Amino acid sequence: MAKALVELLALEKYDVTHFADGESALSAGLTGIYDVIVLDVMMPQLGGFEVAKRLRKNGIKTPILMLTAKSDVDDKVTGLDSGADDYLTKPFNTKELLARLRALCRRSADTDDNSLHFGDISLDLGTAMLSCVTNGQNVRLGDKEFRIMEYMLKNCKQILTREQLALKIWGYDNEAEYNNVEVYMSFTRKKLNFIGAKTEIKAVRGIGYELRYKDV
Repeated sequence: MAKALVELLALEKYDVTHFADGESALSAGLTGIYDVIVLDVMMPQLGGFEVAKRLRKNGIKTPILMLTAKSDVDDKVTGLDSGADDYLTKPFNTKELLARLRALCRRSADTDDNSLHFGDISLDLGTAMLSCVTNGQNVRLGDKEFRIMEYMLKNCKQILTREQLALKIWGYDNEAEYNNVEVYMSFTRKKLNFIGAKTEIKAVRGIGYELRYKDV
């Protein structure tokens, strides 16, 4: 079933990674790089309920869709109480699965008028336009720059490691070097300078990058 789901979601243009056990799923989920997580309740090593519970305990807010063969109300309540956002009983209709995933992805966007904000900058998710709200200057971002800026804005209170950024932008199956992160960070910083923003991407030595706003 997992193989069929991966193939289905890939056809729907989702970038999918599959983990065969709960320990691996938990480790991957804790990176925070995913837009939505699909968990099977009956996974080896750690079950879906426990994975969801541990993700929430560690502050991961990624929407979770729980899959199970059990249709009892008590099991559904357990799943939702463990941190799942939605629950689907097997066997399920693939159209319903896709509809629920779309709904969870929309919910995870956490946007205001389809844009993200921090400090004096705003990113339009529909046009990839980065703007400085204090002077009205704007510039369109390239694909990688846009994805970096979107990820950083959605996690603006966190320091993001180079590994997290590499996985989020290039994916698990890509052999991108970490210096790719540095190269595209440089491009993105130049765009921030171009629009005259006081918001900066700062390198945190030995860890990664974070957004900072110089309100001076």
